[in-house]
Amino acid sequence: MKRFAPRAVIVLLLLSLVAVCQRAAPHPLRFEVTISRTLGTSPVSGRLLVLLSTREPHQGFLTPGFGDTARETWIAAHEIDGVVPGQSVAVDADELAFPAPLSTAPPGDYYAMAILDVNHNAAYRFFTAGDLRMKAISLGPFNPRTAGSVRLTLNERVPQPRTESLPQGMEWVDFISPLLSHFYGRPIHMRAVVVLPPSYSDKSRHFPTVYLVPGFGATADDLPSAFGQELLNEMSDRRVPEMIYVLLDESLRTGTHEFADSVNNGPWGTALVSELIPWLESKYRMDAKPEERFLTGHSSGGWATLWLQITHPEFFGGTWSTSPDPVDFRNFTGPDIVDATPGSNFYLKPDGTPWMLVRMHGKDVESLRDYARQERVLGDYGGQMSSFEWVFSPRGDGGRPLPLFNRVTGEIDPAVAHAWEKFDISRILRDNWSTLGPKLKGKIHIYVGTADSFHLETSVGLLDQQLKNLGADAEVTYVPGRNHFDLYDGGLSIQIAREIYAVAHAHNHRQP
Repeated sequence: MKRFAPRAVIVLLLLSLVAVCQRAAPHPLRFEVTISRTLGTSPVSGRLLVLLSTREPHQGFLTPGFGDTARETWIAAHEIDGVVPGQSVAVDADELAFPAPLSTAPPGDYYAMAILDVNHNAAYRFFTAGDLRMKAISLGPFNPRTAGSVRLTLNERVPQPRTESLPQGMEWVDFISPLLSHFYGRPIHMRAVVVLPPSYSDKSRHFPTVYLVPGFGATADDLPSAFGQELLNEMSDRRVPEMIYVLLDESLRTGTHEFADSVNNGPWGTALVSELIPWLESKYRMDAKPEERFLTGHSSGGWATLWLQITHPEFFGGTWSTSPDPVDFRNFTGPDIVDATPGSNFYLKPDGTPWMLVRMHGKDVESLRDYARQERVLGDYGGQMSSFEWVFSPRGDGGRPLPLFNRVTGEIDPAVAHAWEKFDISRILRDNWSTLGPKLKGKIHIYVGTADSFHLETSVGLLDQQLKNLGADAEVTYVPGRNHFDLYDGGLSIQIAREIYAVAHAHNHRQP
């Protein structure tokens, strides 16, 4: 028996060494997120997001990065269902993550934060009423490769926005659409804010009406402060002529419906022109004539207003659309999806280099791939790319729109790309100009910056050339050096208002 003792000792020593190594070895990065009992007793569900960043929190909170900061905030996601406050949830830091598995982040001084997106709309608007969140905590010097488990606690609920009464001259509109309610099988509200001119108290007067559509990310609650108050001030100060403005909400859980009739979102365009506008014209002293109805909007709202003008050419008297989303699908923020074939890629150019989406200070700083993959982690509802699909794509068997491209590989589905053609404004104008041309005379006005933050001037340029080839009198203005966010600096909104009023005034004084 003694001759076996040395071997037994060696085995025991080896086993002990393995145990010590296992205790010393780093554990995979994971987050243990607890729902605080202070948040009530009801179970909660939603998309649990964990953010990790070396950037200082803003007012105590981390938010997803954008443009040149897109990769500075790392995000992991995990769906939860029916978790009771007091319980904890484990979040794998690598399973669904942006810009890469969080365990691969470099060492540094990090902050961490969690949020439960209960409405699945974080890709459209981060932090909305009802979400559970926490203030970011400092992790100090932190190596994600060896960190092991990190504990976070959700301990506050995002409050409902304060519903303050509107100032004199502004009124809320909450209209239940029969068409949309039939489509959804439940009451659907069309929301807006009406801004009345200072002399509206003169009951003998009627006014031209401007329908304003804001861009992606805006909600109905933004309309009074973001647009209404400034319009009231500009009309009161006589910087712009007096008109009635209707500020339209185009936001949905799925993104922006863009007032297009869609198999996924429903007949929003038809509901606007056949239901909401006639109802408004019966309630307010609007000049209820096509030559007195005008459109203006920016970004997604720019696309929506251009779309409404060409699909209802005799209903509106003109559109002033700024920095519209892609209006010619030969350049859909880069990729050509008109000629998509099997193997075409939304992320990569034919030479294999990445399509860049976001441009800042004259430099490309964020790729289409990063933009789309970040949206995929934030949630599959409400992001800009999925919003396009909810408007343009056919409906899939599961009730969701068919994706244009694979979010992991970027491969385009040519059948879906082909289906998008019926929303290609440039193509529609080309194919139907013999009937549309006379109806659109003098009605198309587009403004875009030459340094647009999403390269939208390229798509506008293709449409511009198409319109020139057709002999159209459309006005396309390229504002030197302006980007997507500073286009209106210098008074463009006042210029547009004056141009709209000049058209309306000319119609009012035209000889019969």
